[in-house]
Amino acid sequence: MTFSLTKKFDNGVRIGTLITPHGMIETPFFMPVGTVGSVKAMAPWELKELGADIVLSNTYHLYLRPGEQLIKSLGGLHKFMGWDKPILTDSGGYQVFSLGDRGGKKNGSLVKITEEGVTFQSHLDGSKHLFTPEKVIDIQLDLGVDILMPLDVCPSGNATPKEIEKAVELTIKWAKRAKEHFDRAIFSNEKWKMKNGKLPTRPMLHGIVQGGLDPALRKYCAEELIKLDFDGYSVGGLAVDFETRDMWEIVKLMGEILPEDKQRYLMGVGTPDDIIHAVKLGMDMFDCVLPTRLARHASVYVRNSGVLLTENVDNHFELINLLNSQYRTDGDVIDENCGCDACNRGLTKAYIAHLLHSNEILGLRLATSHNLWQYLNLMKELKG
Repeated sequence: MTFSLTKKFDNGVRIGTLITPHGMIETPFFMPVGTVGSVKAMAPWELKELGADIVLSNTYHLYLRPGEQLIKSLGGLHKFMGWDKPILTDSGGYQVFSLGDRGGKKNGSLVKITEEGVTFQSHLDGSKHLFTPEKVIDIQLDLGVDILMPLDVCPSGNATPKEIEKAVELTIKWAKRAKEHFDRAIFSNEKWKMKNGKLPTRPMLHGIVQGGLDPALRKYCAEELIKLDFDGYSVGGLAVDFETRDMWEIVKLMGEILPEDKQRYLMGVGTPDDIIHAVKLGMDMFDCVLPTRLARHASVYVRNSGVLLTENVDNHFELINLLNSQYRTDGDVIDENCGCDACNRGLTKAYIAHLLHSNEILGLRLATSHNLWQYLNLMKELKG
């Protein structure tokens, strides 16, 4: 058993432990996004100091550059990026299907989906590639990560009901193939066989529930994946664009029907207030580009000190933009209750605003560090 649910509060928050090849993590937790093996503007040791226990990287991007075989030859992704804690990789499916959206009907799609897998053109050089459920598993095993995601079909937020139904059926078919291939790869490898009477901790594979905002399709997809007995379950397709913001009915449903004894991962969500809501609906794992992406646009989160986490409101946090003129002369830190390096060392909004206006890298680093601290500290508070 890799996941143990240790406590469940009356408000729905679940506390558990997840054991991975690179250490134990307490849930709920947030994963800073390190798409190409680096969380933007942050060094691995800085992430540890901020309280990160796990990071997320992207299969699609690492496969195209520098290539999983190179990373494997250099000791795996952990050694390659200087990170000795757990790593989760998404399948790259979302990135691949995004190429199809960018290609458009007029210019011809960069993506072709068949039963076998998905053929796509690299966004780097236009070269053609094929992702099958089996190949995506092999890439992630070569990277040496702790938690793997199978290839799934992630429809856009404005997909038609027929398109969503087709995506669900193909996601289930690919999930079966991925699970079978993963099991063969793991249980045929000497590395994962019992030694000295003990089984080593092996990587984990999640199933990804799709189905758009259709409760019946979501329930069907979840039930089919549960039959396959994945190590954990992910809820995908709810953070792809604006049309999916009305997602809470689906998140609530997933919290009710996904196995209690398996970790639940709400993919790509979201703002701090989104995470608070989702944790109370039974979700355990989160990732999002917002804390780093917003920081690069000078936007930082400030905790509303007058609102308690126990309150069911949507304004626990406020987002401010330090490029606004009012902050040029503001002598206060971003958030007096924050423990990031900027706030903890008394660096003012005026100073950080000056750095950002001057396009100084330090400004981006300080804003990023601040936002990540807010997210990671929030997870600690939610555990009580």
